[in-house]
Amino acid sequence: MTSPDPSATVLAFEQVERRYGDAGEVVAVGGVDCAIAKGSFVALVGASGSGKSTLLKMVNTLVMPSGGRVLFGGEDVITLNQSQLRRRVGYVFQGIGLFPHFSVGENIGIGPRLAGEALPAERIEELLTLVELGPEMATRMPDELSGGQRQRVGVARALAGDPELLLMDEPFGALDPITRDALGEKVRELHERLGLTTIMVTHDMAEALLLADRVLVMDAGELLADCTPRQLLMGEGGEIAQSLVSVPRQQAEKLAAMEGRLA
Repeated sequence: MTSPDPSATVLAFEQVERRYGDAGEVVAVGGVDCAIAKGSFVALVGASGSGKSTLLKMVNTLVMPSGGRVLFGGEDVITLNQSQLRRRVGYVFQGIGLFPHFSVGENIGIGPRLAGEALPAERIEELLTLVELGPEMATRMPDELSGGQRQRVGVARALAGDPELLLMDEPFGALDPITRDALGEKVRELHERLGLTTIMVTHDMAEALLLADRVLVMDAGELLADCTPRQLLMGEGGEIAQSLVSVPRQQAEKLAAMEGRLA
């Protein structure tokens, strides 16, 4: 894995809040401060309702902050041209969201198309090859694909605009474990090869520990821990972080015990 450049901050959260309700009484995200270095692969983890997806969606303004600022390249995302922002920030989300009446190629090119540009067939083929799908897939329809293939198309679509930043919101949650692991490894490889900065929301701490350089742990809208996988495995990060780490530890122990019985 390449090391991120700590001197080059790509993304910064400055006392970012998101509140709901007539009086703002429901706090989804409360006062998060954090800087993301260029080249980082960051995992955002936490229980359901912890605020991790809300925080992610404030980066590309799918959710607007109630307070504070999200800075991308030093500029407040709210002030940026939204079409250009969406080109600079790739987004892969849970459920994939391919348009069922568009071909694979049309789905991959939808972002540039909405920005008034046509993605050349050569570029679509290049993106399909990048995610290990053949160029012949461009004419297929989404309902002809497996779940893993559809998610690869989702990744290709997110990369169509040559983004600087890749956001992933529970991208592999609906996939079987083998497909999930393979796609996780592929995304990490693409992160390295393309020089991306990646932020991935996941409820799976094992996935976070395996793929990320840095793990941010959220609970009740607050950022409780900011650690490397090694630090978490060494017992750092606090009680809530360690309760999340305990799950993959228990799974590893059970697997080791099973292997011992089968030996």
